[in-house]
Amino acid sequence: MTKVDNSRLPKRNSGQSGLSISLFVLTGIVFTVFGMLITANLDVTPPINAQIPTNIAETGAYPVVERNGVVESPFVSIVENLSDAVVHISSKSKVAETPWWHRGSNFATSSGSGFFFRDDGYILTNNHVVENSVDISVLTSSGFTYDATLVGTDPQTDLAVIKIEPDKEVTVIPFGDSDDLKVGDWAIAIGNPFPQQGLDRTVTVGVISAKGRRNLRFGSETPAYQDYIQTDAAINPGNSGGPLLNIRGEVIGVNSAISSPSGGSVGIGFAIPINLVRSVVPDLIAHGKVSRGWLGVWLGQLTEQEARRQGIDGVHGVKIDSVFQNSPADVAGIKGGDIILKIAGQNVENNNHLSVLVSQVKDGQPVPMELIRNGEHKTVNAVVADRETFLATLQQSTGNTLTDEPGVRWLGMDLVTFTEDLATRMNIDHFNGVMVQSVRSGSSADNSGIVLGTIIIQINNQPVASTDDIIAISQEMSSRTTRIPLLVVGPDGKVARVVLRP
Repeated sequence: MTKVDNSRLPKRNSGQSGLSISLFVLTGIVFTVFGMLITANLDVTPPINAQIPTNIAETGAYPVVERNGVVESPFVSIVENLSDAVVHISSKSKVAETPWWHRGSNFATSSGSGFFFRDDGYILTNNHVVENSVDISVLTSSGFTYDATLVGTDPQTDLAVIKIEPDKEVTVIPFGDSDDLKVGDWAIAIGNPFPQQGLDRTVTVGVISAKGRRNLRFGSETPAYQDYIQTDAAINPGNSGGPLLNIRGEVIGVNSAISSPSGGSVGIGFAIPINLVRSVVPDLIAHGKVSRGWLGVWLGQLTEQEARRQGIDGVHGVKIDSVFQNSPADVAGIKGGDIILKIAGQNVENNNHLSVLVSQVKDGQPVPMELIRNGEHKTVNAVVADRETFLATLQQSTGNTLTDEPGVRWLGMDLVTFTEDLATRMNIDHFNGVMVQSVRSGSSADNSGIVLGTIIIQINNQPVASTDDIIAISQEMSSRTTRIPLLVVGPDGKVARVVLRP
């Protein structure tokens, strides 16, 4: 298949130097900090008995505590009480294809970190540390090595749960609330990087630099659902995946990636917020994968001019371009042109944020949504459906593979020319366009509602009749292009306008 986009994709760690890409996940050693679950459902162990000092005072620029007559940083007590929860993870995965001269070495190794979030041996880590693993081992702070079982993975958030059978009591880390974070709050990153080299249990300190970072690109590892916390606490290949803690010693994020020209920390790190983890872990433990909500809408582009015209302060909210027939949105009364402002009382910032919020709602669960229609505020209740069930049904109706004809890969989509033969097989009228065979999870197309069976008929107001047109249009685009308008026909026959961001 011809590849039109030529983005550089990161590889899994195989003992080579760090990735030379500006934004990447750190597969060197990922120390998991996803310590977030629903206590009622997961029987989460309460915070450890050891008390972290609360008599914090400000002296100069840094907080200090007095303990036993000694003035010290409050970070000291946090590390003393919680670092034993951090473990080192090593995994081995099968390599699909290897050169003949590497015969016998067709396994790739990866390392990272994790931490205990239940006292019965459950450990949180990054998906990219253990993905496709055939063997996982865990080294604890006491120096003992255990075989681990892979419980569940979720590439769309880069989270995973593994489990060991501990023969002694383990330390668990208490959970905080990432929604309570403020920019400027203290942030403490702990990792268990390379114990074989004496670099175990490293600690770095910084602040929360920003919240709600979305639409970040990590090559092939790019998670679909992003709501990152940004911190300047140093996150290096050794301690990626470790917990990001607040000043009370509570987990508020999972260190996952950095932005760097060199592969080392330059003070721009990203952590998965613990409240996003909270919605994922119960499914990973119960089912090994995550069930996500689906609304059934095509997402448009809300401009500043339209926001002002509708009386919206600032450009927040998401414009609905079109609605799938008989989808949860359709049943709830959502219409094309509506602007969704809030979901379950939470402001919707942009298209990706809406995808994150809807994904956290379970199948059959009603959720209130506030919207504006022609300047009038309305509230509707949508009962979301399961996204995977919808996609499976769609694949059954169109076939797992629409055609064996060669196609092109563009902006996360595999595209083929929409031929008369395809139209006959799918029992629909033929017209000029290209059909979507697959959509990469987390791509701009995925976040905009494009699914298998969508037919693109215009790009940048130019008619599209074949994959040759896709190649020609992509070559004409500037590297500075920030938005690409499409005119598409959905699997339900509805025409919609979609804006992609390359």
